[in-house]
Formats: sequence, structure tokens, C-alpha cells
Amino acid sequence: AASKLEVSMPAVVEVEIGAVARIECNFHIPGNDSYTYINWFYVSAELGNRVRLCHITGSEVLEDDTDYKGRLSVGEDKALSISKVTVLDARTFMCQVGAGSHGESENYTELHVYKAPAVPGSLLPSPQGDTWCPRVSLLPQIAQCVSRNSFPHPNITWHKNGEKLQPAKTVKIQTTLTRESSGLYTVSSTLLAQVTREDRNSLYYCTVHYWLGGKIHSVESRRVNVTVFYPAEHVELHVVPSSALVKEGDDIKLVCEADGNPAPVFSFYKRELENNWQDLTSLADTNSGVLNLHGVNKSSSGLYRCQTLDLDDMRQLEKDVELVVNYIEGVHVKMEPSSPLQEGDSVRLSCGAHSPVALDYQWRDEKGRKVADGNQLFLSNLTFETSSNFSCKVMAPSVPGLEQSKQVAVAVQGKPRIVAISSPLYVRQDELVNLTCKAIAFPKPSVHWNVNGTTHEYTENQHIFSNLTVRVNPELLKAGAMCRVSNALGVSEKHIQLVDQKTPESKGVIIVAIIVCILVVAVLGSVIYFLHKKGKIPCGRAGKQDITKPEARKDKIVVEVKSDKLPEEAGLLQGNNGQRRSADQ
Repeated sequence: AASKLEVSMPAVVEVEIGAVARIECNFHIPGNDSYTYINWFYVSAELGNRVRLCHITGSEVLEDDTDYKGRLSVGEDKALSISKVTVLDARTFMCQVGAGSHGESENYTELHVYKAPAVPGSLLPSPQGDTWCPRVSLLPQIAQCVSRNSFPHPNITWHKNGEKLQPAKTVKIQTTLTRESSGLYTVSSTLLAQVTREDRNSLYYCTVHYWLGGKIHSVESRRVNVTVFYPAEHVELHVVPSSALVKEGDDIKLVCEADGNPAPVFSFYKRELENNWQDLTSLADTNSGVLNLHGVNKSSSGLYRCQTLDLDDMRQLEKDVELVVNYIEGVHVKMEPSSPLQEGDSVRLSCGAHSPVALDYQWRDEKGRKVADGNQLFLSNLTFETSSNFSCKVMAPSVPGLEQSKQVAVAVQGKPRIVAISSPLYVRQDELVNLTCKAIAFPKPSVHWNVNGTTHEYTENQHIFSNLTVRVNPELLKAGAMCRVSNALGVSEKHIQLVDQKTPESKGVIIVAIIVCILVVAVLGSVIYFLHKKGKIPCGRAGKQDITKPEARKDKIVVEVKSDKLPEEAGLLQGNNGQRRSADQ
């Protein structure tokens, strides 16, 4: 146990601005005697002495008239509480205890207050718009980091791509500390650093370190990138799309790219004869470095050059590219033999063309159907029907879309051949009928009819169609009509037969008569067959039986059958009857 009066207090109490600070005062009196009084003080740095805040005797608390009046309270454990702590409360507080004969003792506590920055790490880009030229000897400003309204004042560090920057010959950090009227601090830190072309993608940021709740905290600002000006060191020239795929008629671009910033001025040229260069800059976008060529052809091929000029140091760079415009020209078809073709002949078609790339050939008919691959097409046993227009399609497999075609007409000559007529044609008297004649021939034939009427003709492929409208009369029915087709190589003709078509009434009478005759013959045949089976009709070679013979029985029916058939048919009948008699015998 202590032999004297002792007062113990925490060395430091920390509290956030605006909160309540509680400072404890613990004491020990020998013999467990009671205290006589307790005084609370604060140390004034301005006055250089201590100022009493309150006096406590027993249960009575007497508060002195100070700046703290109205913000103080004393707990049952005699701890002092200060509400609405401000920056000015960051000072030393003392607790003094008096205990009669034991004398008095005191101790003190440092009250620390703190406040986090309102917007920690607020980063402002450089006022020049983040653009800096490395040729300037002074270090350019990269960015400014501001931390406002904090207590105590924070520390600010700078980083590039995650690495902390230290002050050096090429890095300078300027810091400004400002105490506001509220007692809070604002810290501003400006980073100045030398940059190179490698820094065009670098990210800079600051970190604010501040005291909060008895610990050091830190917060990082947003990242900023600076635009670095530097001269071009390399230039590239490209053909878009790839030069290997360019074909006649394409729209292409020549794209010139330089690695300087800002981009230099671009110029374009094309090499002509005797190493002369044609200036194409007027056709280009000199700011973006693009030369547009529309509908290129064979003559567009050649060597193109892009030149760049850096206006800062007048440095000039250039790059060349070879433009190859793929093409197909001179497509032709050779026909062997070349003389006029007759039906039954054969012909060979050969296709050729010129191109800087390998070519494929394909043959198609006039309907667009593929008939063969390769540069030759052989046609045998030609007819009028096989006459057609064939096309040779020339393609470059290595250049999609590059193709050309050439047509050739294979015409088979010969005299006309009539392939269809409307014969026989069933007609009625005084009726208007259409007589049709279809023929094929080359050269184109003419059609003539041997009767008068209204004609209508049309052609389709190698065929000619002729329709004759005529009224039926007895002479036309008897003689018919003749279709005559002719050209320079010969004549063909065919006869059209006209058949009189009876009226529906006549047809009906004839049909009824035929049916009646058939029925009569059927009934008669049935009766004869029945009597013959009963033995009532003996048959002889004479082909008849006398019904007046006395030998005949009265209950028998005797029938004389006379044959009105032709002699040949009668002979056959007699033969049959003779065979029948022999069988009876």
C-alpha cells in the first residue's frame, strides 16, 4: 500500500473533434481517508500558466468562469468530461487532489484531438492540361494533391505506377501547410517531374496519411495520366486492306502512322518514271495520315511514300510501301473450228486471260449453270438444240471477288427441221381453227402456208412458232394444209390432215344403232346355242336344213340357217360344221 497521497491519470486521451472527451482522475489516500477537495485545471500556452476549471468539495462542484463553462461535467468518479471538443481543446489538463494531513498531489493528461480530411487525396491535374514537353529545361508540373480540413495536419506522398517517388534531380515535391480559421489544416502538395516518351502511359497519384482513432490511416487519390509531347522516331505505312488482296475497282487506304506526339504533318507521293515523285498530298488527310484511293486499277500499282515533318525540330522521316493492284485482262475465247458448224459437228472452246496471279476457269451455259471446269470446253454431236451462248468465267482464288467473264455463241447451222405440227386435227364445218407449225433452224427461217388465213409468229431460242387461223370449208377438209419452212440452207414441209368431226347428235344415233345391233346378235346367238345344245339343230356341210321333211317330229323346232357371210367365211363355217358332224358319228 502507498504511504502517501497519489494521483494517477492517462498520459494521453484522444478524441475526434465534435465528440465528448472524458479524462479520468484516480487517486489513493493512505488509510482510506477521504479527500478534502479536487481541482481541475488546463495549461494555457498563451498565458504560460494553468487555469482552474472547477473546484469539487464533497458532492458540490463549483465551476469557474472560463471558456469551458457550459461544456464541463464531473462524474461520480470525479472524471472530467468536455463536450463538443474543438481544435483549441488540444492541451494539457491537470487533476489536483487535497486530503488534509496527507497534503495534496496532482497529475496531468495530454488531450489530443483529430479530424480526417473532408475529401482525402483530392487530386487536381496540372493547369496546363496534363501536357508537357521534355525539351523544356524546367521541371513540368504533373499534378497537385490537396487535403482539406484535417487535424492534425496530414502528410502527402507521391507515386508513379505504384512506386513511391522521392525528391531528386528529376523529381521535386512542393508542400504548403495552411491553418484555417477553424483551427483545421489544409495541406497542398505539388509534384514536378521530368517525363519522357515512356511516361505517355504512366499513372500518377498521391497518398494522404492522417491520424484517426489512435492510428495512422492513408487514402489514395485517383490516377491521372499526363500527355507527353515528344518527336517521332519511327514511321509506318500500311495498305488497308492488305495489298495482297487489292483488286481492280476497290477503294483502299494508305495509312501512315508515326510514334510522335503530337502527330507530325504527313505528305504522300507516288513514284513515276525516271524516279520522279508525284505529290498526292492534296488527296490525303494530312492530320490523320490517311490517303484514300477510290476505284483503283492496274495503273494504280506502284511505290508510294509517306513523309513526316516534326514542326518542333523540323526532323523528317519517310516510309515506302508497294501497292499491287491485282487484275484480270485480255479474257478471250477461241473456237476450233471457227467455220460455220453443222448438226453433228464437234467444237472445242479455249479460254485465256492475263493476270499477275494464278487463275481458275469455269464454263457456264446461258442459264448460268456450270457445265465444266478448266480453260477448255469440248462439245460433240452438235444439234440445233445444243446451240447456246456459253460463258468462260475467269477467277483468281487468291484474291476473293476478282473475276471476269467472256461470252461466246455456238451457233449450229442447217436447213429447217419441223419438230411439231397439229395433225391430225379434228374440226367441224365453218369452224375457226388454229393450225400450228413449230420448226428449228439457223439462220432464222421463214414459214409459209398453202392456204390463206391469219398468221402469228414468234421465236424462242432457235425455234420458230407459226399459228394459222383459218375457217374450215369442204376444200380444206379434203386437201388439208401444208406448212413450208425454209432458209438459205434448205426447205422442209409437212402436211396437216383435217378430220371432219360429226355433231354430237349424229354421234349419239350411231352409238345407239351399234348397241342395238350388238344386242340383237347376242340374243340370236344365245338362241342358236341353246337349240344346238338340245340337239334340235342338226348341222350339215350345206349349211342349211329343210324344215318340210316328214321325218321331223312335230314337237321339234326346225331352223334353217342361211349364211350371208363372204365365201371365205362360209367355207370356214362349213368346215366347222363338218367337224361337228364327224364328232357325232
